[in-house]
Amino acid sequence: MIEPGLYVGSVMHRRLRPVQRRFEYRVFWLVLDLDRLRETSSALKLFSVERFNLLSFYARDHGEGRDGPLRDKVAALATAAGLLADGPMLLLTMPRVLGYVFNPISVFFCHDARHRLTAIVWEVSNTFGGRHSYVIGVDDPDATAHRQRCRKALHVSPFIGMDIEYRFRFARRGDRLAIGIADHDRDGPLMAAAMTAERRPLGDRALLAAFTRAPFETAKVTAAIHWEAFRLWLKGARFRNGPSGDDKSIPRHSASAGLSAPRPSASIRARESEPDEGEQRSGRDDIEVEQPSELIRRQLVESRAAAEAHRDEGNENEPDQAPGPPDLMRPEGERGEQAAGEQEELRS
Repeated sequence: MIEPGLYVGSVMHRRLRPVQRRFEYRVFWLVLDLDRLRETSSALKLFSVERFNLLSFYARDHGEGRDGPLRDKVAALATAAGLLADGPMLLLTMPRVLGYVFNPISVFFCHDARHRLTAIVWEVSNTFGGRHSYVIGVDDPDATAHRQRCRKALHVSPFIGMDIEYRFRFARRGDRLAIGIADHDRDGPLMAAAMTAERRPLGDRALLAAFTRAPFETAKVTAAIHWEAFRLWLKGARFRNGPSGDDKSIPRHSASAGLSAPRPSASIRARESEPDEGEQRSGRDDIEVEQPSELIRRQLVESRAAAEAHRDEGNENEPDQAPGPPDLMRPEGERGEQAAGEQEELRS
């Protein structure tokens, strides 16, 4: 199980087509035990729960955006997908910094009563006010690396359409963790992001050091997203509207169940068990997990290898043609529109 604490690292985005672009920035996250939020807050002066501080956490920054027990809401999503979530629940997220936060992605790790990892909930937010939770079960609770995939269900980038499969990768080795997310369309890898971090004890001194290293990180993330979008537009990238178009409201929160990725080949699993070059270095304060660029490169190579092995096995669903996930939760308006459509079909 991941240890709660402060995780300091960096994020890199790399776009492969049709315009190539790469950028990287420093960032830090908190891994919080949702059953011990008050206990965590009471031990710190610079971090608060549901109260303004240098760093703070508010439940309404996740899910549907309302106050209430966040743990129960996420557990309900897992239960709706047929997954147990009656044990510890950990959240990897960026905190509010001086009252402001924007999390492009937050990750919930759900466990059963025996503390075994059962599901990962990838909560993706866009800059238009929308949020979607991808609930995906874990095949091997004892594994230190997990691959998962699902169809894209939320419009995020104005330059990427909806016919996309997300491929998630999460790996941890001791106090180090790495997360990779790749966008694949019918032509292969389109864009990838990598997050690498190392755990620090969650104390006031460490929080202040992280803030000094990456001040106003959440505002910087928002600014970087818009700045990079502007640069892509200057390079000729074409805007793509979301599925509802620009004239309709964006759903506040929705959720769907995804699929575990095909088990990688033996050669890939063997490479995963070997220490990366970055982990063999020592004596540095920076992240010793493999660098984001290397993680992305390896992720793309492994994705292609896994796809080849998957096709060789004769699976009916190719990785780029995976069935769409079932909806676990949709806004009331969307459900009403679907019901009206079904009634119209019956009348006809």
